Amino acid sequence: MRRLLSALLLLCAFASASAHADGLTADTEARWVPFDLGAGNQIHFTLTLDGAPVSAILDTGVSTSILSRAYVVRHKLKVQPAGAADAIGGRIATDVVQARALAMGGLQRSGVALSVATLPATATGNTPIDMLVGRDLTAAYALDIDFDAHRFRLLPSGRMPFTGASAPLAISPDRMVYVSEMIMGGARVKPLQVDTGDGASVTLSQRAWQFVKPAAPLETTALAYGLGGPIVMGRAIVPRVVSGTEIATDVEITIEPQGGFSDSIGMAGRIGLAFLQRYRVLLDPGAGHMILKPGALAETPTLRSTSGLLLGTEPGRLRVLHVMRGGPGEAGGWKTGDTICSVDGVGVDAGYGGSAAAGWTVGAPGRTVTLGLCDGSVRRLTLQQFY
Repeated sequence: MRRLLSALLLLCAFASASAHADGLTADTEARWVPFDLGAGNQIHFTLTLDGAPVSAILDTGVSTSILSRAYVVRHKLKVQPAGAADAIGGRIATDVVQARALAMGGLQRSGVALSVATLPATATGNTPIDMLVGRDLTAAYALDIDFDAHRFRLLPSGRMPFTGASAPLAISPDRMVYVSEMIMGGARVKPLQVDTGDGASVTLSQRAWQFVKPAAPLETTALAYGLGGPIVMGRAIVPRVVSGTEIATDVEITIEPQGGFSDSIGMAGRIGLAFLQRYRVLLDPGAGHMILKPGALAETPTLRSTSGLLLGTEPGRLRVLHVMRGGPGEAGGWKTGDTICSVDGVGVDAGYGGSAAAGWTVGAPGRTVTLGLCDGSVRRLTLQQFY
């Protein structure tokens, strides 16, 4: 299944040493960085750190770029304690490490101070990742993300490589992350983090949701994963969202509980990758704008669960991670921890996660799926739209 939410972290600049910025190469415009969208719906790519390739996620929701603790231990790097940081699910311990040189597309940096933290697999789409690249490395430039071509590049601030709808964009002076705003239900919602490390569409604090939600919305629940651990959140579909001059319809909203992460950092919520990837995106806080040009996914209907089961893939089985409120799974008595070994008589094998068969959880309403549990029992689940 698509991981609902991953790598949601906001770090203050704990690094005590300042990084020396060498800047962009003269040919930076031609230096596209290819990427893949991982299982967590995040931008996975490779950069060079101290001359070696490093796996990374482009995460504008992080104020200070993070090197994984596993990478630091593996390469026996010297660290300095730095304290703790707020993350979805709780606080995490952080340290600081000094890198000699970093190269990413046309960006060349030397003397880079990086935060160090544990990057759990659940927060990175169950793919081990060495680094999260955040605001400190990208915000001085225009970040051009071409989702249709699966590539991005860094350009001088003020550069306009394409035209599209313009929305305001800045760096929050206190939290040091990308922030913008949206209009929902006629109300202006701000500040919203622009978070490429968040695989969801749009996330709102409970307070912001109460401010904008339509009358009698159909709400359910979902499970989100951050660096601090998993957390249950609400979910709904809103008919219309406006970003600058761009109008998006049937947008999925994730709703944090009262006193959740956004409340704790003074934000109204986040704009995540599932929304951004509808467009070619230019993030240029120096020029004060986010440019959105509709891409191949701009008119694609929002994919929503019709099973009410959020599943994780394990060797030879599926495990129920969350039973969505009001869905067929809840009505059928499914519980967190239940395991499935076959779907319509076909066993769950190593290639299941990337196969068409895995799409049954969001299949057409009215379809009945036969699920073989790993204890030998069989259950049938009729799919339906419930939010």
